[in-house]
Amino acid sequence: MGSTGTVLRELRGAQKSAKGVSLYSRYVNRPAGRVLAAGACRAGMTPHQVTLASALFTYGALAAVALVEPSWTLAVLVYAALVVGFALDSADGQLARLTGRGGPDGEWLDHVVDCGKLLLVHTAVLVSFYRFGQLPSDAWLLLPLGFQLAAVVTFCAGLLREQLGRAAVSARGPSWAVPAAPASRTRAVALLPADYGVFCLVFLLLGAPGAFRTGYAVLAVVHTLFLAAFLAKWFRELKALRAG
Repeated sequence: MGSTGTVLRELRGAQKSAKGVSLYSRYVNRPAGRVLAAGACRAGMTPHQVTLASALFTYGALAAVALVEPSWTLAVLVYAALVVGFALDSADGQLARLTGRGGPDGEWLDHVVDCGKLLLVHTAVLVSFYRFGQLPSDAWLLLPLGFQLAAVVTFCAGLLREQLGRAAVSARGPSWAVPAAPASRTRAVALLPADYGVFCLVFLLLGAPGAFRTGYAVLAVVHTLFLAAFLAKWFRELKALRAG
């Protein structure tokens, strides 16, 4: 393998489409993942190892949220670890495409880690609320459960939409497929509130429990609205595939 600069140039040509990706993922997370993928490549790491490193940073940060009393120091450390974990989540796929070592096993492992992340992040907030939150009302304990429901349903429904759509196109032949629309900057901006990287920003408020609760609640409402919009869109698309 060549120099780091050479690897970075090759990685730029191994990027996924920007369609359906928010500005944060396009201009922050993917470039950060590209640098980490180049470093991992130079270090001889496999995509699986990068995925597990992502899990280590992310799950470690969320364990700290649940077990350590909130403070500004914890806020910075948790946010930094979550950002690195998210960038590594991008790096594993980039490394796999660069080295030709991608496959269903790697995709499966990546999705397992992502699913665990979605469950753990809101469970950690729930535990933190219960242990340290000094909540105005016990009803606040329902908020992480509702947010978790919205996040997991969005994740699973999106995967099913993708797989069922591919199956329908495969059954009808490639000539039946609708050409992919170009990436839209307006859509990339609109998707920012639903981006995991933007969600991680709320953990910078851990040092001020009241502000953290408010920010977390706002994001929960936003993600629930996005879920409703996504479900309606995906249902219409799958219905059109069946009718077509």
